[in-house]
Amino acid sequence: MNEKNRSLMELHLAVLLFGLSGLFGKFISLPSMVIVWGRVLFSSIFLMCVLFYFKKDLKLKKRNDYIYLIIMGVILAIHWTTFFQAIQMSTVAIGLLTFSTFPVFTTFLEPYFFKEKINAKDIIIAIITFLGVIFVVPKFNLGDDLTKGAIWGIISGFTYAILSMLNRKYVEEYSSVVIAFYEQSIATLVLVPAIFLYRPNFTGKDIGLLILLGIVFTGIAHTLFINSLKNIKTQTAGIISSLEPVYGIILAVLLLGELPTIREVIGGVIILGTSFYSTITVKKINAKTSLNDNTGIIE
Repeated sequence: MNEKNRSLMELHLAVLLFGLSGLFGKFISLPSMVIVWGRVLFSSIFLMCVLFYFKKDLKLKKRNDYIYLIIMGVILAIHWTTFFQAIQMSTVAIGLLTFSTFPVFTTFLEPYFFKEKINAKDIIIAIITFLGVIFVVPKFNLGDDLTKGAIWGIISGFTYAILSMLNRKYVEEYSSVVIAFYEQSIATLVLVPAIFLYRPNFTGKDIGLLILLGIVFTGIAHTLFINSLKNIKTQTAGIISSLEPVYGIILAVLLLGELPTIREVIGGVIILGTSFYSTITVKKINAKTSLNDNTGIIE
């Protein structure tokens, strides 16, 4: 097998693992903040081992970089907490699809972060995407769990977009694994109060699933993803990464019996269609920093 085909297999496996990670919100009967704390704890331990094994330098160049990475770690904690909250309150399909609105937020955040212009096409894509959200949510009632789940999913997409922009700023200066380690380590510390707030009763099953989520579905998946980019164009990686919600929804059907409704399918096609279109037509981000310089925080 040549290197390119091996990289494609690594990329598909990474995206499959990212898609499956959302199901842990249903597998683990713990509050979303506690699930995320376990995820980032075990993932950061794994990434630290990887960094030491490859003798990567953890020292940052400027003092301000530490401040920004702390901020990014806090945002990551919020992002993953709202993501799992969306899935726990609604369904895997609604959580994944509403999270997939993040390219729309990215479109409107880029001008702020990088002094770029918004054009009419971007606004139209945003409107179409949120029409897709309307289809995904059966009724907009703040007392309804499906509506609440969709709102949490949209917040998750928004925070993901912010994190992507900040990561774009630093990915040229530092290894993506180093950035991911700092973000997830900070997120671990930020979420420690959740343990005292909820006082969770961890079972052996919970701990095992959290270790699996942190090491395999976050740490290893991230490593596979980054490694695959050595031999694959970023646009190709973007197209394959857009399959994450598809993988997640299919696995939710097979493993949880969560069959999406016709409305969710229609809304999903609209949301993923606009996301896919945004990915293949992106011209604002150069080859070095396009799409998944979000350093492995894909779900």
